Amino acid sequence: MSYQKVNNMLGWLCAIIATVVFIITAERTTSWWDTGEFIASAYKLQIVHQPGAPLFLMVQNIFSNFALGNVAQIAFWMNIGSAVCSGLTVLFLFWTITALGKKISHSDDKPIHKNQVIKIMGAGLVGALAYSFSDTFWYSAVESEVYAMSSLCTAVVFWAILKWEARANKPQADRWLIVIAYIIGLSIGVHLLNLLVIPAIALIIYFKKTDRTTLWGISKAMIIGLGVLALILWGVIQYLIKYAAKFDLFFVNTLGLAFGSGILLFVALILSTLIYGIYYSIRKGKVVLNTALLATCFILLGYSSFTMVLIRANANPSLNNNDPKNVFSFLGYLSREQYESEPLIKGPYFDANPTGVNERVDYRKDSHQYAAIKRSASYQFDRETIFPRIYSQKPYHQYFYKGYLGIEEGRKANFADNLKFFFNYQIGHLYARYFLWNFVGRQNDQQGNGSLTEGNWLSGIRAIDNLHLGGQSKLSDEMIHNPTRNTYFFLPLLIGLAGAF
Repeated sequence: MSYQKVNNMLGWLCAIIATVVFIITAERTTSWWDTGEFIASAYKLQIVHQPGAPLFLMVQNIFSNFALGNVAQIAFWMNIGSAVCSGLTVLFLFWTITALGKKISHSDDKPIHKNQVIKIMGAGLVGALAYSFSDTFWYSAVESEVYAMSSLCTAVVFWAILKWEARANKPQADRWLIVIAYIIGLSIGVHLLNLLVIPAIALIIYFKKTDRTTLWGISKAMIIGLGVLALILWGVIQYLIKYAAKFDLFFVNTLGLAFGSGILLFVALILSTLIYGIYYSIRKGKVVLNTALLATCFILLGYSSFTMVLIRANANPSLNNNDPKNVFSFLGYLSREQYESEPLIKGPYFDANPTGVNERVDYRKDSHQYAAIKRSASYQFDRETIFPRIYSQKPYHQYFYKGYLGIEEGRKANFADNLKFFFNYQIGHLYARYFLWNFVGRQNDQQGNGSLTEGNWLSGIRAIDNLHLGGQSKLSDEMIHNPTRNTYFFLPLLIGLAGAF
């Protein structure tokens, strides 16, 4: 049997195993957090919280039809939709692992030996199935949340860039880049998390196209990747709509034309520019420009799933978050204006005092034109820092900061406190703890607030757990036999590290 057939068969085997397990263990109804909102919205194609997930809702609406009119089964069938997406994620993950394994262990100009095939397929099986039943992935695979479909989009995109890498020197290989652009555009209608794969794509393109890798070259590739990510995140998702709104404001309020006239002209200008750019790139033989413009077109095509939000908002559904009926309310919806703005580069300390406020003028649709309204945008503070981590002005957050960091009464927070919170809480308690749940073990299903008995990672090796959590010999039977208590003895983590090094 050929390598390709074995690769395909084992990939589908992993996907089937994972999907069957996910369906068997799927939630029978709605679960915690946002799933109730997503299920209700998908069933009637309504408007969920900002910034929306229209593609996810439309796909889940398809799965709701398998309930055959039994409304008691709608949630279950949407959960199965997540199970199917997660099973397909495992499929593409298997193919990604085997593609990487083959590239590392085998040269294309030599025949592949049986022992190499066994090693490559073994790596794919272990990696794909380990990921399938990891804590976080399994959790998202059995409920109607966006993360299952988001994982699928990410897996397909990374698999596709490896397909491009294997064919980069052949004619028409750049079609894979266009496919990637389209999937990225579609993924915006699921969750923005998928955009984080773009820097990795930039690195793969760099490694394939360069004859000699350098630290500066890697840095440039990363900068370009981050630039493309920022261009999509702000330029495509928000600023296209923002300038469409400005066009419509001018045409309606200044020229007295109908609502939407400025938007039509703006869309016509964008399409004309793209069409002319593609025509120009073909005539002049500019391959990179042509690929970039085609990729932009397909990103916009995928992003067009958000037209569902405008269409359904104007149908006045029962669940209509922020009522994004016109271009200005739609812009606020995409910009997540209902949430507080969180400073990333520069911001205040939690104990800083406000000294002023910056106001922003916004617009709402009136009978014949857009009416100006003022909205408070942000406060000015007397004490700010770079890379702010302890910035919330809410009293209960301030109390938490002081207790966690040991800030005595009368002392002001400083940059050392800022970094301590970042490394101990955000990296340690949030990221590292979640990571170790998946590959070392989990104490129980409690979220955890820092106590020794709730939500910690747990290895099953008593000596290590005693150092980490205190004595483990006198735990109650309820704690020891908790069905959500999982101990992996570091084995998944060690297997992953062994494969990496």
